[in-house]
Amino acid sequence: MTAAAVWTAAGSLVLTALAGAPASGAARLPGTAAELRGTVVAAARARTAGIDFGACPKARDLPGTLECGTVLVPLDYAHPDGERIRLSVSRVRATHKDPRNSKRRVPRQGALVFNPGGPGADGTSFPLMGLLPEWKRVAAAYDLVGYAPRGVGRSAPLSCQDPKGFFKAPTPAPTHPSRAYKERRVTEAKAYAGGCARRAGQALRHYNSLNNARDLDVLRAALGEDRLTFVGASYGTYFGALYATLFPSHVRRMVFDAAVNPAPDRIWYRNNLDQSAAFEARWADFREWMARHDDVYALGRTAGQVQKSYDRARERLAAEPAGGSVGPGQLQGLFLTAGYYDDHWPGSAEALSAYLKGDPEPLVALAAPHREGAAEAENGNAVYTAVECNDAPWPADFEVWDRDNTRLARVAPFETWSNVWANLPCAYWKAPRQRPLDVRTGPGELPPTLILAAERDAAAPYDGALELRRRLAGSVLVTERGAGTHGIAGGPNTCVNAYLDAYLLQGRLPARRAECAPRAEPRPDGPTFHESRARQLREALKIATGRPAAIR
Repeated sequence: MTAAAVWTAAGSLVLTALAGAPASGAARLPGTAAELRGTVVAAARARTAGIDFGACPKARDLPGTLECGTVLVPLDYAHPDGERIRLSVSRVRATHKDPRNSKRRVPRQGALVFNPGGPGADGTSFPLMGLLPEWKRVAAAYDLVGYAPRGVGRSAPLSCQDPKGFFKAPTPAPTHPSRAYKERRVTEAKAYAGGCARRAGQALRHYNSLNNARDLDVLRAALGEDRLTFVGASYGTYFGALYATLFPSHVRRMVFDAAVNPAPDRIWYRNNLDQSAAFEARWADFREWMARHDDVYALGRTAGQVQKSYDRARERLAAEPAGGSVGPGQLQGLFLTAGYYDDHWPGSAEALSAYLKGDPEPLVALAAPHREGAAEAENGNAVYTAVECNDAPWPADFEVWDRDNTRLARVAPFETWSNVWANLPCAYWKAPRQRPLDVRTGPGELPPTLILAAERDAAAPYDGALELRRRLAGSVLVTERGAGTHGIAGGPNTCVNAYLDAYLLQGRLPARRAECAPRAEPRPDGPTFHESRARQLREALKIATGRPAAIR
């Protein structure tokens, strides 16, 4: 799915030694007995070795409480004595300080591991979230642990092309592309898939969700934890669900935030179709919000009029890109990001309004690619592509993609074709495909788990949370009604956070399912939640390090 790193609201800025595999997991484990044995061997080794935590790379602006280390995992679990790769891990130890009662020492409950999604997102910054008010109670009881999954960042980084050529701008973004344009994008997709195969070689096939789940068990063991406490966001919910299916007896507590639909027939082609349809509804929400604030933005008093303003900007940018680098593709990318996070609405609306009034600078500041981040962006995209392409079969005939998405674009033009181009290399993938695991646990196999979902989330449509709840026996769903931000844990909704804290700190869940009223709509004249969060983190880091922090 085209998902940016989804930090939940937790990180909008920035693992029993195995004596044998669980019987229920062994029955469902795809692949060979060798992969099962390899997971056991790797986890046992990691339990013995542990993680030698020390100073973090580039740690000048980071507090001394943040520690870094690595854990070794097999590249191929069928051959645990073969090539191994190092995963980067970060940690801040439990503070034991109760933010509500300074005299009370909070007992440690173990390590809490977080994954922000992607695929391709780096979670090593997550432990810093313990400095923020919404996470201080959890940080008192748990060592907060982040890590970079295989292929990401310093963890055996994957690359499919020269980062210098990754950002192409300005670019078009036709909602109903011509045959010639489609043929050009097919050629580019074939070249990208070929680049991944050439650069990664035989290792390419090993970047997949099942190995991410196995890596998670090795990390659990390396941390000295008999059972795993895990928070996964967006894509992190998918391989978290794989973990719960493969290793149910190794689970202590799991939170699935912005749950991806884990049904095997949705991985990943159909999930992307569902996502494109959902973004159309979220785009309508955003346009209606801009229309309600026409006195501020002057983009139109109805959603239809706002659409015309947006289309007018697209046409102008196609004729003359703003700042030489912002064309229709960059405009669409900016507003797609706003579809993920509604507190991006004010800035995006203001940039569009200013541009149409003759001032392109706000739009350029928000939408132009940041060339200094090209290597990180290319790496994240390579891992995203490899994992999704490896995980499941994809249509190999472009005519199938063309048929399905031409039909969808008639009713959902906003994201449909940009989603196609992001995933089309999977049609021409060189590595073997896997068959998705049937995520499922029976009564009593898995401890109770918590699912969090926003009802109008476009990146992970709400049906995915309902499907995950059906598949994981004993799971409980908490819904933020009428809201659409992608990832809601640790955000501004105190109702959601109360359920999160009750579960992580006390193991308490609602009896069946629960609902929370939506967060307040963003205000045109106020700071966004992300801005307030960034300011809080800058101040906390300044106090912790004695110097200003370069956090945007």
